[in-house]
Amino acid sequence: MIEHATRGRRALHLVDAQGDFDADKVAAAIAVALDTDPAGLQDALDGELAADLADALTRLGPRQQAAMLALIAADERALVFGYLPLKLQTALAAGMSRPAVLELFDLMSADERVDLFNTLPPDRRERLLPALAQAEREDIRRLASYPRDSVGALMTSEYATLTPELTAGEAIAELRRVAPDKETIYNAYVIDHDRRLVGVATLRRLILAAPDMPVSEVMASDPVTVFVDADQYEAASKIARYDFIALPVIDRERRIVGIVTADDAMDVAEAEATEDFHKAGGSLGTLTVSMKDAGIGLLYRQRVFWLVLLVFANLFSGAGIAHFEDLIAANLALVFFLPLLIASGGNAGAQSATLMVRAIATGDVEMRDWAGMLGREFIVSTLLGLTMALAVSAIGLFRGGPEIAIVVATTMLLIVLVGSVMGMSLPFLLSRFRADPASASSPLITSLADGVGILIYFGIATVMLSWLGQPA
Repeated sequence: MIEHATRGRRALHLVDAQGDFDADKVAAAIAVALDTDPAGLQDALDGELAADLADALTRLGPRQQAAMLALIAADERALVFGYLPLKLQTALAAGMSRPAVLELFDLMSADERVDLFNTLPPDRRERLLPALAQAEREDIRRLASYPRDSVGALMTSEYATLTPELTAGEAIAELRRVAPDKETIYNAYVIDHDRRLVGVATLRRLILAAPDMPVSEVMASDPVTVFVDADQYEAASKIARYDFIALPVIDRERRIVGIVTADDAMDVAEAEATEDFHKAGGSLGTLTVSMKDAGIGLLYRQRVFWLVLLVFANLFSGAGIAHFEDLIAANLALVFFLPLLIASGGNAGAQSATLMVRAIATGDVEMRDWAGMLGREFIVSTLLGLTMALAVSAIGLFRGGPEIAIVVATTMLLIVLVGSVMGMSLPFLLSRFRADPASASSPLITSLADGVGILIYFGIATVMLSWLGQPA
């Protein structure tokens, strides 16, 4: 949805003295007005920004939500619906009459309409379809047929088209005629008689061109496109890369079938980032509801797999400690530094993994960059390890003497180096096998670094203390 957000925030005082929107206060005022002055509230709601109204509406109870929506003009109600979470849209639509839902569908943008339609119960979808206009009915069926994560499921069919032989003046007149029914007219897509995309003409270039200049001379040829069966993130990446308002979607015969708008691309990017954060935190998949609405069972299922898996991974750490029981018994000062050293390796690895996962996700880094990145990471992690070794050696000298200080400092250097290289390399390795790099999560890196760190620590202690004449 691309909404012209230029209206004043008037009667409801949606912003405070600092210009910040306070949805809780607005929702409280609406709740009171619904009971005391509905007519006055209806006037107050008129002209307010749909995004703000949607934010306030989510903070009301079900009865108040329905009452508030009834006071909003039909065209504005469709805009408000587009800003609501899909789960709430479905709940509200379930309480609306059939004519009200049909009116809502008629006014919603095509991509949002099909998203809502797909969430309705099958029996209600069957009752609604025959009552829709044929064009809307076919549009819903077509958009609903694409896989959920494909560009086809994200695109809208409400785009403006022109033909090459039109003049700039005729093109502007055509855009003025179709503007009320289109998602955006800032870009018009030039097609041939077979609907193949041949160019894009921006509204700016059409206005600046001479009225009798053909569109074929105004348009930009060979525009950037995305295939309808591509992954949604590909469309979002192209929109971000080229700063597009919208991106044309084509089929394999280069026929235009829709557009993806920048606001929808932002939603995809946000969902992708959320999924990466969840995986980086050691959960599987993405929460499909807000955190405050998530049930205990859902949160349990999201988190239990990795935690149980890492429990068994950490058994290797325990086995490593058990193997060096005699060394530990003879040098109890080593135990004091164990948590410090192991945590440092995990922290360094988690830092490297986070930076690399983000770089791979944004396309800043690719597989062929691994060798160069490895060399640079080796230098950086060595410098970090030396700095941390210097800091910890003073503590080692105080707690266990010069022998322990040497062991701890050497271990710190190697643990930070190994942890950082592991954290940087694991996302590349996962990408190589077509797995999600975000799975190189902090818990996974930390568990691996723990096991390796214990072996490094006690291995170094065994060798160095023997050289220095200490019991090992």
